[in-house]
Amino acid sequence: MKEVNKEIALVTGGASGIGLSMGKRLAEAGMSVVLADIEVPILEEAVEELKGLGHKAMGVHCDVSDINSIEEMKTRIEEEFGHPKVVCLNAGVGFASSISEATLSDWEWVMGVNLWGVINGLHTFLPAIKEMGEGHIVITASIAGHISVPNLGPYNATKFAVVSIAETLRQELLAENSKVGVSCLCPGFVSTNIFDSERNRPENLLNSSADESTEEELLLREAFMEWISANAKQPAEVAELVYQAISDNKFWIFTDDQHLNGVKSRHSSIVSGDELPWPTPPLIDL
Repeated sequence: MKEVNKEIALVTGGASGIGLSMGKRLAEAGMSVVLADIEVPILEEAVEELKGLGHKAMGVHCDVSDINSIEEMKTRIEEEFGHPKVVCLNAGVGFASSISEATLSDWEWVMGVNLWGVINGLHTFLPAIKEMGEGHIVITASIAGHISVPNLGPYNATKFAVVSIAETLRQELLAENSKVGVSCLCPGFVSTNIFDSERNRPENLLNSSADESTEEELLLREAFMEWISANAKQPAEVAELVYQAISDNKFWIFTDDQHLNGVKSRHSSIVSGDELPWPTPPLIDL
């Protein structure tokens, strides 16, 4: 989609991190931007920031795991701005647990946001984009959609699923000779607050049986967050990659090559039938 000026963009999970940076970059390109998020205070701050920079923006409180919330958002956007031509299905939560220790509430929460958020978004916005005959959809997956990282079972499952959804949608649209593009964003480590996702966990899905973190676990987490701060990509860098992918109709968006050897090793084991490779650091430290 070469020309986005004066078009409308929607970014879910748009109040912070990669989502906010995508919103800013698309606004800089001349788009009217809708930021959707479940965190109202920071959403309002994000919208005011964009407006303060002279951009046309609006914020919508939305729970992407709830189809009714998504449909209500669609109505509000159409009433105020019109139909979005660029839809970035970016909302997501991070969650670390072994499969044996994950509860059904853990699975329901992570699947609701990371997987159903994408399904609900496509169900709601794809028909209008196809009818307009032009547009672009960005689906945020993860490098964890290509490598099965230990102790990230629910998270991995959602990201593998949305990679497959993005690939399938791309192939279907190409078969239809549609001018609607699709990109699959697969970040490695990016400096965002996804590692603090529990702050947005619904009360009805809280894991009341979870044990308090030990002092050792807290120290390990602190060291990990320090590593992220020093080594991870900045959201603005990722947003630029996304913008270029939209402009060039590019499908894959990898934020770095740090984990590509792990991806190659996994694919090699599939072809050869060998034992699964052990994920390479630092992914295993997540």
